[in-house]
Amino acid sequence: MDRNLTALKPSLVWKHFDRIVRIPRPSSHEEKIRQYVLDFAREKGLECREDGAHNVYVRKPASPGMENRKGVILQAHLDMVPQKNNDKAFDFENDPIDAYVDGGWVTADGTTLGADNGIGAAAILAVLEDDTLVHGPLEALFTATEETGMDGAFGLEPGLLQGEILLNLDSETEGELYVGCAGGLDANIRFAAGWEPLPEGDYTAARITVKGLKGGHSGIQIVCQRANANKVLFRFLDTAAEAFGTMLCEVDGGGLRNAIPREASAVVLVESRRFDALAEALARYEKTIGAEYAGIEDSVSILIGKCDAPARMIGRRTAEVLVRAVIACPDGVQKMSTAMPGLVQTSNNLARVVSEGDAVRLQCLMRSSVNSEKEALGRSLKALFALAGAETELTGSYDGWNPNMRSPILGAMVSSYEALYGRKPAVTAIHAGLECGIIGSKYPGLDMISFGPTICYPHSPDEKVEIASVGRFYEFLVHTLRNTPEKR
Repeated sequence: MDRNLTALKPSLVWKHFDRIVRIPRPSSHEEKIRQYVLDFAREKGLECREDGAHNVYVRKPASPGMENRKGVILQAHLDMVPQKNNDKAFDFENDPIDAYVDGGWVTADGTTLGADNGIGAAAILAVLEDDTLVHGPLEALFTATEETGMDGAFGLEPGLLQGEILLNLDSETEGELYVGCAGGLDANIRFAAGWEPLPEGDYTAARITVKGLKGGHSGIQIVCQRANANKVLFRFLDTAAEAFGTMLCEVDGGGLRNAIPREASAVVLVESRRFDALAEALARYEKTIGAEYAGIEDSVSILIGKCDAPARMIGRRTAEVLVRAVIACPDGVQKMSTAMPGLVQTSNNLARVVSEGDAVRLQCLMRSSVNSEKEALGRSLKALFALAGAETELTGSYDGWNPNMRSPILGAMVSSYEALYGRKPAVTAIHAGLECGIIGSKYPGLDMISFGPTICYPHSPDEKVEIASVGRFYEFLVHTLRNTPEKR
């Protein structure tokens, strides 16, 4: 494997990205990457500070003759999504990402790469370092804990930012300019486990595992109609309980709230005499799922194996209503946009189902560019799980970002892209929660655009960034800064 990222072009961007991937930075553990940015800024003699929400702020004066240009805020987040393959031994709080070149891409060995949003952060550091660039007044805003709640954006101090334009470098398709995004809402659901002792008799404990799914970003890849491991698992658990009398002991499905679940497992009890029949039914079910997701999920694997019996099982009544509620829970695309063809308008990701302590907990992340639909979907989930006897708390609501098609910076960037590459960029919105909506609510009137290089499969161990697109993205960023509109 070629691990020499510093040989790639543009050299300053890849130099900083090579350093960033070596710094552990899962959400809520960003101390080292913040220190890296602060140390870099101080070494360059740039004004910098960390605010109370752990955002890092850096200011760079305009280059000579550009003082009359509108101030630009370059923004990226410092944390990354920590996802790995089950067979990969890795500690995201201590281990460096093992990034390498694979043809025309950079990827990582068995883990997320962190190009989301490490490449954006690296590009900002490159701009701050390169004193040959032509630009107006610059501010760099590196936000904290974006992936698990946008804490930095929510905690951004009023009056901190002075620029009129914000360029968010957290999009994932080069050649597209994003002018709007979805808002979000979390549903945190709790079933009292009602633990019971194991029944007497000749029973076998079995672990059922769903794996091999693609997963991905619950905003960007939700339109791909990929399978949700939690839904796949619980569909079979329902059949198994009815046909074979299985009893649910424990469950651990999905991972992060904003990642489509790739893997899920459950431990069940089944009468020993019926184990073989259960295994045969599971083999047939695996083929059914493979056929239903043909061309979408080509590596789905649903396995069963005998295991040690746990000390207890989930209460039978709880297990019954839990399984039915998970089956009934809406998941995936709920509505497409009529205003922008191909754009998801409203969705839900059933991200997590886990038995722990005295409860079985579920987590859903709802997204919508229409606030009323987002709130309605939240109430629908709350009603569904209330009927099943669960408690639901709706938290973390944030609004979307409404497009401004008359934006001055949009016009300037469309012209810049066309001048560079001989074609106009696509202007669109994204079904994901960019920080622009939150920052814009704190700084009304900001002229905002989001763009970035091409990153495939973010939030999954298959994440990769296209090398050539990083070059075009950075060239476009530099050209945009050179052609920023003048102050009024």
